Order: sequence, then structure tokens, then C-alpha cells
Amino acid sequence: MCRKSNEGCDLVKVDIIDMYYEAVTGHIRKIYEEEKVKIKEVAKVLSKHIKQDKLVYIWGPGGHSNLASQEIFFRAGGLMHVSAILDGGTLLSNGALRSMEIERLPGYGKIVVRDNNIGEGDLLIIANAYGINSAVIDSALEAKRLGATTIGVSSFIHAESTPSDHVARHPSKKNLHEIVDYALDCKIEVGDAVLKIEGLEQKVGALSTFANAFVLNSLVVETINNLVEEGIRPPIWQSGNSDGGDDWNKQFMERFKGKVRWL
Repeated sequence: MCRKSNEGCDLVKVDIIDMYYEAVTGHIRKIYEEEKVKIKEVAKVLSKHIKQDKLVYIWGPGGHSNLASQEIFFRAGGLMHVSAILDGGTLLSNGALRSMEIERLPGYGKIVVRDNNIGEGDLLIIANAYGINSAVIDSALEAKRLGATTIGVSSFIHAESTPSDHVARHPSKKNLHEIVDYALDCKIEVGDAVLKIEGLEQKVGALSTFANAFVLNSLVVETINNLVEEGIRPPIWQSGNSDGGDDWNKQFMERFKGKVRWL
């Protein structure tokens, strides 16, 4: 991989991994600088919710967006109040092409929201980098209709740059960040992949998983910090692979077993 030097037209050899590292860290810094205030605002909403001993539901309807919901669920150092919706419809483990068809299926998101008994007074985080597919939009609309607070994690620029007649779009043509009560921008550019290799048509090196994970983990740590500052010690997962981890987690199991669906 080569690029021009600052001194002129001489080509300088650049390691593709270095370029990817710069792209990832640069993107995370951009989120940090531009979304920090909003993340802190949304963390106050989560803190208030958890103070009432209520669950925080999260769903990533679509392919790799499911990884976002799994990122903060049953996670060492994370909140035990997080309940991920691991619905099999859009999980890649049940078939990648199947997942894509289901995430585009109008009405499916409504079924998932109702199946998880989300309603008045609940809180649902919907994480999807593109923020346009039918499962995403239907889940947001249904959760709001049923009285839940909704938080979206998606890329505003990706959604707004996607043509209204794109096959992946919800019939309403709406974007997630326009619907939810609180919207956080993961800032993924159209297509997700960011690196161009000379001689190759398609870009490589996706960013969306890094971006979503940073936004969500930032939200979690800020929420925990808020609670601690108020004198509340929320139950936090400890790694079962660390010394004493199993014993630590067991003391909270009765509180959440059966309440958190996929625990």
C-alpha cells in the first residue's frame, strides 16, 4: 500500500494495518469529541431507570448489529440490569442471508418487541449502524406506541445518505434517529468499510462494530459512575474467568435469573 509524501510525488510505503489503526482510533476520537455530551445526557436516563431496579433492554436488529447488543450483555465490568434481546431471526448464526431477509421484513420488529413484553415504563436501546431497515424502524415505533422510552445508536449520515427507494428501507422511509426519544450517532460512513486498496474495487476494513461498542460501553460506564456518585452500588458482572468471579456473580443470580430472558 502506498501514498504520496508531503514533500512531493514520491510514494511512501504504508502498512495497511497502520492505516486501519488510524481509521479506527480516529473514528472513535470523533465520536468521543462530538457525542460525549449526548452520551452523558442519555446516561442520566439510564441511571434513573436502574435506580428503580428496572431492566435496560437492548436489541441490535440486523446481522453484525446483534454484536452491539451482546457487547454490553453479561459483560465483565458491565451492568447486570442489561437484558439483551437475542432473537434468532436476525442472528448470523442462523444464516446470514436469512438474517438479511428478516431484518428487511416489515412487521417483524413489532413481533419481537411484543414477544419480549416491552411496554409502559420500559427502556429499549436499538443499535443498528445504518438505522433504516424494517426490523429497526418497526421495533422503535412499536416500543414507543407501547409506552417505552427508546434510545437509538446509529449513523445519521449513513441513514440520511441512503436513497428513499433503497430495498433495505422500511416502507415509511423513516430513519431511526428521527423516531427515538434519544439518538446517539456512531457516525459510520456509507458502506462501513473505510480503506481503499489500489487495484481492488471494494473498500475493506469495517468500523461499525468498534463504533457501536465504544458508544455503548461509554454509556454504561457513565451510567455506573452516575449511580456511584449518588451512593448507589449497582450490581456489576465480574469475569467468571477471574479469581472469585463465579462467587461474586452468584450473589446476584436470584435477583436476575428468570427476569433477564437470555441469562
